[in-house]
Amino acid sequence: MIFISNTISLNDHEVDISAIRAQGAGGQNVNKVSSAIHLRFDIGASSLSDEYKQRLLDSKDNRLTKEGVLVIKAQQFRTQERNRVDALERLRSLILKATHVNKTRRPTKPSFSAKRKRVDQKTQRGKTKALRGKVDY
Repeated sequence: MIFISNTISLNDHEVDISAIRAQGAGGQNVNKVSSAIHLRFDIGASSLSDEYKQRLLDSKDNRLTKEGVLVIKAQQFRTQERNRVDALERLRSLILKATHVNKTRRPTKPSFSAKRKRVDQKTQRGKTKALRGKVDY
């Protein structure tokens, strides 16, 4: 069981984790050991609510395939276990980001006193600048 939050959790069979060889420099070890992790999460077949599924599918994430499968490749660490934890944490953060709902913004207007203070500051600033002119003898 993979716990996302207090109310959201995923079954282990919903996430497909496979070990692959990491890319890049690393000497002879990188060619022998499969330390990178490929995590595949099918959003459509998951146990998430339909609202969360739709939000995940609507996100403009380049790790999301056309079929609705989220692919996360973790190869930051040298060990397979740390990369596995990293991939699951990244999946968790993506799902939590999809569950967050922003508050609707209500347009507001400045108060009368705020408008008056602004105009008073402008006139004061104008008077200060007017004093900087040339002095007549």
